[in-house]
Amino acid sequence: MDEAVAVLDVGKTHAKLSLIGPDGEVLAARTRANAAIVADGRPALDTEGIETWAIGALRDLASLAAVVAIVPVGHGAAAALIDGDELVAPVLDYEAEPPPVLAAAYAAERDPFAATLSPPLPQGLNLGLQLFWQEALYPAFWPAKARALLWPQYWAWRLCGERAAEATSLGCHTDLWRPYDVDYSALAKRHGWDQRLGPLRPARAVLGTVRPDLAQATGLPADCRVLCGVHDSNASLNAVRGFAEVACGAFTLVSTGTWFVTFQSGGVGPRRLDPARDTLANVDVDGHPAPSARFMGGREYAAILGQDLGATASLAAAATLVEAGVRTRPAFASGGPFPGLSGAVIGSPESPAQRAALASLHLALMTDVELDLVGAEGPIVIEGRFAEDTVFAAALAALRPKSAVYACPGGGDAVALGAARLVWPTLRRIAPLRRIQPAPFDLAAYAKAWREGAVPPSHKPVAAKAPVR
Repeated sequence: MDEAVAVLDVGKTHAKLSLIGPDGEVLAARTRANAAIVADGRPALDTEGIETWAIGALRDLASLAAVVAIVPVGHGAAAALIDGDELVAPVLDYEAEPPPVLAAAYAAERDPFAATLSPPLPQGLNLGLQLFWQEALYPAFWPAKARALLWPQYWAWRLCGERAAEATSLGCHTDLWRPYDVDYSALAKRHGWDQRLGPLRPARAVLGTVRPDLAQATGLPADCRVLCGVHDSNASLNAVRGFAEVACGAFTLVSTGTWFVTFQSGGVGPRRLDPARDTLANVDVDGHPAPSARFMGGREYAAILGQDLGATASLAAAATLVEAGVRTRPAFASGGPFPGLSGAVIGSPESPAQRAALASLHLALMTDVELDLVGAEGPIVIEGRFAEDTVFAAALAALRPKSAVYACPGGGDAVALGAARLVWPTLRRIAPLRRIQPAPFDLAAYAKAWREGAVPPSHKPVAAKAPVR
């Protein structure tokens, strides 16, 4: 059988197991819809359900290729408390609402943004707040006895039994990491969490081989390696670096899905980052800070479409909206670059196709703002679910006429490709990036009116500790 790498991507709304061949193509994949469960009276991640599914999916795919390695991938803002070989508390869902008094106490303890480049976020999106909350929930064993594993490293531990911590997940708006010091935050040290998260290892480090009982249950080779694992958006960033069009210089990645995350890789970066507008620094697989901006694009898209979700946008429908001045005002989901604003549709889309086009135009306008916030340099690469959205991609290209705009081939497979590149660093897709042609209508006046209606409350951006790379 041909060799392959298995990528276990445990996202917020879906889990996916992909088998990546030596040519970078997806040989097979299995998916599962994820939903929060209620445990100890709070929303939690369904670790048991995901693991049962993952074992079955590994069994299916192990018969199709010689799996030489498994790379765990996970979303940010999740950590599992373990003791010995047991999960000892439910893994909090980041949308769980902490008690206001506790959240206020935590806010007083956070490191300054200039040190962590991690902005204060709602609910449990700052992982430090979850760990702080769990100190109150489980004082008998956290942090005195239990260990904590970041979400990708939890799955690595379940696969091979070895603990580790890793920078792409630590640097994902957790409040736990100081990117320019390459060290834990004062908060993490003061609470002793840094001593409970496992030894620091690179994303590409091999932690061990699959547990013998797992190999027997799935048919995986006994010597199948398990890597430390990586944060999902950073896996996408690692995939894009494999394309010739962007391999040798600065570029910007727009990773799309439930979250839209815009990363600037290389270049001089923005002079300042504004924590109030959900700009931050992530950390790439080589440990370098990557200026980033985020908003929940998938949710904004769904909110605009409403009952028309599933309708297909067209450039003709978009042109009609632009000419008529039908537009949006952000924002339809919490967080993002327009805090304090409430989303609205200005004018009346006349068909499902027009409403879909309006949603896609909205995403392009939001992404255009995000590109400014991260100091975008070089080509712009779109990956993920909306890379195939004709209106979104073409509108973004029209809004950024000085930049080449590309779409990744393979739809939502960039995460899997980037994770596989941790095993095979020279791996790249045979298909090149696809150059996006700008929309065939003028967006300048439309974008100007949209921005004038989307002015957030005044904020003072915060300088980073060092020039952002």
